[in-house]
Amino acid sequence: MSDEQPKASDFPLVAIEKIRYGDTDRQGHVNNAVYATYFECGRVEIIQSMQDIFAEDDAFVLATITIDYLAEVLWPGEVEIRTRLTKVGNSSIGLEQLLINEGEVRAKATSVMVLTNINTRRSAPLSDEAKDRLRTFM
Repeated sequence: MSDEQPKASDFPLVAIEKIRYGDTDRQGHVNNAVYATYFECGRVEIIQSMQDIFAEDDAFVLATITIDYLAEVLWPGEVEIRTRLTKVGNSSIGLEQLLINEGEVRAKATSVMVLTNINTRRSAPLSDEAKDRLRTFM
């Protein structure tokens, strides 16, 4: 991601999560590991919206994630997770995400997810229909 602040409106998928007291650490802010959970909630929005076109033995797995922590998040409140696709490959997708709290981007993430067959544990090709629908999230 560039240093330029992305606009939330450029991210078509939105998930809202409540900040739980248990998400905090000794310093009183949301623990850094919980940010990864929030970003996961945003990625799942894509997968859930497309369940009808994937085979029963297909599953997306996270191959890589990079999180840039920009500012702390405090309890109580909510976080908004904004997600967009940056790339649709033969069996993988690239994603970019924002974590927003109180109107401010608190973290950014980039990740790659790979479609796999749960029986073979190998990557599976995305169908043309899946690629076309995934591109709507770019």
